[in-house]
Amino acid sequence: MEETVGISVFLTDTPGIGGRLRKDPEDFVVEEIPCDITRKDGGEYTIAKVRSRNWETNRLVRKFARILGISRRRIRFAGTKDKRAITTQYFQFDHPAERISSLNLSDVEILEVFETNERLEIGNLLGNRFRVAIHDTEIPIGNAYENSREVRKEILDLGGFPNFFGIQRFGAVRPITHVVGKHIVQGDFEKAVLTYVANPVKGEPEEAYEARKNLQEDLDFRKALRDFPEKLSFEKAILNHLVKTEQDFVGGLGQLPDNLLSMFVHAYQSFLFNKVLSRRMESRLPLNEPVLGDYVLPLDRDGLPNHRRPIIVNGHNLQKVSSQSKKKKAFVSGVLFGRESVFSEGEMGKIEREVIEEEGLEREDFLIPRMRRLSSKGTRREIMAPLYELNMEKEEDSIVLEFQLNKGCYATALLREFMKAEATSY
Repeated sequence: MEETVGISVFLTDTPGIGGRLRKDPEDFVVEEIPCDITRKDGGEYTIAKVRSRNWETNRLVRKFARILGISRRRIRFAGTKDKRAITTQYFQFDHPAERISSLNLSDVEILEVFETNERLEIGNLLGNRFRVAIHDTEIPIGNAYENSREVRKEILDLGGFPNFFGIQRFGAVRPITHVVGKHIVQGDFEKAVLTYVANPVKGEPEEAYEARKNLQEDLDFRKALRDFPEKLSFEKAILNHLVKTEQDFVGGLGQLPDNLLSMFVHAYQSFLFNKVLSRRMESRLPLNEPVLGDYVLPLDRDGLPNHRRPIIVNGHNLQKVSSQSKKKKAFVSGVLFGRESVFSEGEMGKIEREVIEEEGLEREDFLIPRMRRLSSKGTRREIMAPLYELNMEKEEDSIVLEFQLNKGCYATALLREFMKAEATSY
């Protein structure tokens, strides 16, 4: 499954311990580290710190909107979180604080509420803290602990791990979001819709699989609207539109939340990035120090890689940039391809161009006239993810890891180095 999303290599040499994540939601605990938000009594917006169990972010937003009787567009958040986990994250509501404080929803706890005049947007966080338990290891727990210690040492010696977009970026059960994004970029909105709504994938619940399979075979949207289970609410919203307005596939996609729509194109860019990073590793080019032609990212005022100020590495600055990289004050980057992307030079530039050419892409493809809000300029992304406070302990039947990552970095990209298991285990 990982190869279908562009991941084809491991960093560490130590054998994996196998196992699986998320045996229970309590086995995967994540807490956002927010940016500073200026509090203002009587402010225009309400911020809520929310702890939830077994709620995917977009579906939780949809539920909040229904309870409050407001549009989901009046609810914003800094980062999306997976369903099978205990998550603590921040939401912003265009709604009175008193009403938010009194929200009552199963497996959801409102920890704090305050008002502000600052608008919360996707990405307005510094990072995430994790506590993750790996269960059902393929080797005895004592051996699993020793192997994990070796992997930890390899990663700490490097200073981080390959900054792959994890399988969750593409859909943990149905890793198809990048395929939907590719069809959108190509301007084939019918294929994009059918890839998302139909296109059954083994491993999903049987009722959903059969409903998708039937739609794939007969393309009867009216029947599918009746047959699709209620929990596939986003799919049903698209189907409802297609029943009312035949062949309006652009309008069908438009029934989805903007952040989910954007995720399709971003997932395709993520797939391309994963392929670039895999090939750099296969070429034995370093992750933690630059070579000639690389673009490096200096740190911004929050101490995070600044994606807006890439610096080309040449013969004049190589020594200085290498020194900064060793101190984790600069990070080698790979292209997240879009309409304004600039390729690296040297060996990395060759890799980036090869991947994009194999996909038959041009920069202009990421200007999407029929859905302009999905157009993407592109950017660059650090190829090595730093990590902080990586602690590990052995429990009776599991290996437990605690660590902190920068925003945009995937815990599963780290955990795969310890487990080296099938992606379905993550």
